[in-house]
Amino acid sequence: MPDETGSLHRAAAICRHYAANINRLQYDRRIDPSTVFFEVTADEKSIENIERELAGIGYLQTSLKSISFLKFSVYLPHQPGALDAFLSDITRSGANIGFIDFDDRGRHPERLTISLNIEQGGMVDRLMDQLKSRYRLEIIEYDNSGMQLDDTVFYVKFAQNIRTIIGETEDPFLLSFLGDTNHIAQELMDRGNDPRKVFSSVLATGQTIRSTTGPGFYADVQQFTITKNTDLFCFQMPCGGNIFVFRTLDGLVMVDTGYGIYHHDVSRLFTRYRFDMRAKLSRIIVTHADADHCGACGYYDIPVSMHPGTEEIINKNNRAYGSRSEGSILEAFYTKMINLFSLFSPPKTVSLFPSSGPSMRMIFSVLSTIRIGDVSLEVLGSLGGHLWGQVYLFSEEHGLLFAADSIINFSSLTPERSAFNTLADFLVTSVNVDSELARKERKALFDCIAATDAALKPQGKRCIVCGGHGAVSVYEDGKLVTYGDVVHYGATGKVDEPGVDRLACDTSRAE
Repeated sequence: MPDETGSLHRAAAICRHYAANINRLQYDRRIDPSTVFFEVTADEKSIENIERELAGIGYLQTSLKSISFLKFSVYLPHQPGALDAFLSDITRSGANIGFIDFDDRGRHPERLTISLNIEQGGMVDRLMDQLKSRYRLEIIEYDNSGMQLDDTVFYVKFAQNIRTIIGETEDPFLLSFLGDTNHIAQELMDRGNDPRKVFSSVLATGQTIRSTTGPGFYADVQQFTITKNTDLFCFQMPCGGNIFVFRTLDGLVMVDTGYGIYHHDVSRLFTRYRFDMRAKLSRIIVTHADADHCGACGYYDIPVSMHPGTEEIINKNNRAYGSRSEGSILEAFYTKMINLFSLFSPPKTVSLFPSSGPSMRMIFSVLSTIRIGDVSLEVLGSLGGHLWGQVYLFSEEHGLLFAADSIINFSSLTPERSAFNTLADFLVTSVNVDSELARKERKALFDCIAATDAALKPQGKRCIVCGGHGAVSVYEDGKLVTYGDVVHYGATGKVDEPGVDRLACDTSRAE
């Protein structure tokens, strides 16, 4: 809309004329002085009429044309009408002026400096050719990536930045994404947050994930001998959750998959550790439905075991589904956003655990018992504090607890991983869909760890805690402490710590 008196009223009057109910309205000229978001409810014919009338007066935005930023100096003749003639050329080009500076008492009395936001498609070249034939020009800056656009076209600039993350996409999809992003910005503004932080957090999420693929990929790795025939590996991803791999005489079993976007990098990592995933991987177990724990399932053509609630969340594309936060705009948007940025790939074949079991482990229902090599693990159903359908894996005999995202050794996270995690905390206000239940679960799990530790210590063993993020740890003096060695793997395949070749290549038992 034009930034002038009556524009908003004019659009609202059109909606009223066709008996449309305005469900949501958001405008903040501090963000973008010419963009207003309307969500309305009306019958199909009325919607068509509203769109037609809004388009007729130039209000309706149906596309996101790429815009270039151009800043240059022009030397105008110092005579009446010179500025008018120059600006007539600018107006005919359809460019929007973002900055203009001229002072005949300044150091350069004949020079005018101007910046333009101008649609691409040859218009920049045509305008420059036209101006060069009449004026002396000095190009200061030209950019068609969207990075230098000023905030008079904030949403176009934001859309171009999104395209650098997800690639070229159809305008209707991107317009819908902008509307959703604006909606959560509106919600977080109502809670006292800076809207610009919302948009920057969305971009930072996608940019960080993308920058940690390919040459930017790395992982931190731990290996443990659980029995003489079973080893466990933990792979900490650059962003998001851990991937665990059991190596047994029977083959390989994976617990959680990481983001889909990491799949090719993870495949190279597994090759470095001599895992023949194609021939040896027999099963994937998913602890919960967040993309950083199950987003690569579809890349593996094997059965994926999960709770029915996890399958429902994947199908509904809303991480808060099945919880008291189900109606949260923030949760729904975050799920769509993170699935988009991380290339979420749903499982092809799903095997469901029971939704309840006949026995209890403290406050948790024992849904099933699974066997991985010679290790037996109980599948415990959570209360739904972090997510509905989250499960834990527990072996009392071997002192092994997969606590998913209910327990994390935050002190073991690198600053980069911590910074990435705070983006989600800000965008959804809490990564737990029910914080009260999450606290109850955490206490019960720590009680379980302490009791298991007490029983195993006389045998010289510990209860090993495999959290959804961070290092595999043990519980000492009321806090989690990293357990065993951690080695660093870079995208080149180099492993920093000495001795890892022995660990990586000692596959005789698994083979």
